Amino acid sequence: MKILLTAINSKFIHSNLAVRYLKAFTDDLSYECSIREFSINDREEKILEEIIKEKPNVVAFSTYIWNIEMITRLSNLIKMVDKNIEILYGGPEVSYDSFNILKELNGDYIIQGEGEKTYREFVEYKLGEKKLESIRGLYFKKCNDVIFNGNRPLMNMDEIVFPYKEDENLDNKIVYYEASRGCPFNCKYCLSSTTHGVRFLDIERVKKELQFFIDKKVRLVKFVDRTFNCNFKFSTAIWEFLINSDTKTQFHFEISADILKPQELEILRKAPKDRFQFEVGVQTTNDDVLRQINRFVNFSDIKEKVLELLAIKNIKQHLDLIAGLPGEDYKSFKKSFNDVYSIGPEEIQLGFLKLLRGSSMREEAELYDMKYSPYPPYEILSTKDISYDELLVLKKVEHMVDKYYNSQKFNNVIKFFIDKFETPFDFFLSLGEFFEMKDYFNRNIGNSEYYKVFLEFNEKVLKSDNSILRDIIKYDYLTFNKRRGMPEFLESRMTKEEEIEIKNKLREYYSFKENYIESFCIDIKEFINNNTIINKNTYYLFGYNGGSVEITDKIS
Repeated sequence: MKILLTAINSKFIHSNLAVRYLKAFTDDLSYECSIREFSINDREEKILEEIIKEKPNVVAFSTYIWNIEMITRLSNLIKMVDKNIEILYGGPEVSYDSFNILKELNGDYIIQGEGEKTYREFVEYKLGEKKLESIRGLYFKKCNDVIFNGNRPLMNMDEIVFPYKEDENLDNKIVYYEASRGCPFNCKYCLSSTTHGVRFLDIERVKKELQFFIDKKVRLVKFVDRTFNCNFKFSTAIWEFLINSDTKTQFHFEISADILKPQELEILRKAPKDRFQFEVGVQTTNDDVLRQINRFVNFSDIKEKVLELLAIKNIKQHLDLIAGLPGEDYKSFKKSFNDVYSIGPEEIQLGFLKLLRGSSMREEAELYDMKYSPYPPYEILSTKDISYDELLVLKKVEHMVDKYYNSQKFNNVIKFFIDKFETPFDFFLSLGEFFEMKDYFNRNIGNSEYYKVFLEFNEKVLKSDNSILRDIIKYDYLTFNKRRGMPEFLESRMTKEEEIEIKNKLREYYSFKENYIESFCIDIKEFINNNTIINKNTYYLFGYNGGSVEITDKIS
């Protein structure tokens, strides 16, 4: 008897934790079990071919909002090819309203909620060791009816089996890890609010398992814990362990910034640069809206702690906002964006409310006149506070923020523009409207064109001269791109004779097999540090492998 645990991830670099948990929890049982991981970018015909080639008796799908539609189609295709293959579903997208979902899906079973024990008993049933009707947490079809065996109690965290194997190739993968389950908060839009309490793994066990990732030189470990720092003793012990570890592995945590204690900040101050990444759910800076969604915190408290973390300058911070929350109109969201932008985090994620199956927000949709798509990912279309057209405007801003601000590759270009607008929001909106006017949203544009857009934008929208801007763009471009292939609109002003003369002065300091020279018409350092434009010829040495250094003084 063979079961194929099948994951369809949102990106190739992602790995699926759920299917690994299930396999690890049943490794001692005498059945054949394989894991296959695909991406939503793979062709369905190819995924189907690979599944059928495995010759499984059961295909088990891990379902989420981003893959359920593809899984639905694949299930239909699998049954067309071989109606004897049974299909088992699990995951958050089928764990709520499971009765009706299984009626609609072309499959045979659904595991509701936490799956390890239910899956193990399912395997025992397939091996003839257990009766189907005795498996709690399982929905199944029988004579065109859907039967449910009742809810299963949450398991003890000590029973979870570490899901990664020594011989598993984790190169170039984002590895997901779970040190706790549950969340102490009750946010209406989140599925974590449907279960109460937080369960933790033993601290010493967590350290041992993190050492496994360190020894394998994993690039990035993302903790899926909903609020990692909700237990002071737990979070400080893990952070101290990772700070003192000899590793280049990065660790990503979702935290609640407002509950960070002074002792935690002191510990984090010692972290090597880029060892940690923090994701902070701000959602809105409107305190009234925060209370409406059961987030009993003030933005001022979040801001205070985020600024303290930024002052440490060693931890990358990613701040989340959600558009479409009840009580927040367009004007309020614009203020929320500007408030978060003023903090200066490395990334701002401008997301849109999704009314997930099982969330209390979906149950209250009529109260706030919420219209949302009935299709995954169930994104908000309008509320009594914000219209569909206004949400479309915010999507333009989101696109610009993600491409330009979050990449951190255009920081000086953005700095050049931002003060020319009343607020940061107005700048990103104006840029988004320019993109739309040029039809850039509807076609692929090359890397260099993303830089050239700013010259067009400055000329057409601000009616300004491009001479200074061109050099700022060139500096940002060369900081992140190779000189070879540099677009014509950024070509150097230096003559060949001037370049030779400068090289002759610098040969005793630098190798020009590894470096090249570029000239600028403004004092770049002054602009970067003080946002001041001073007309002055400056020269920089850029390495072919990255890095730059000012050489103006050496050649004067």
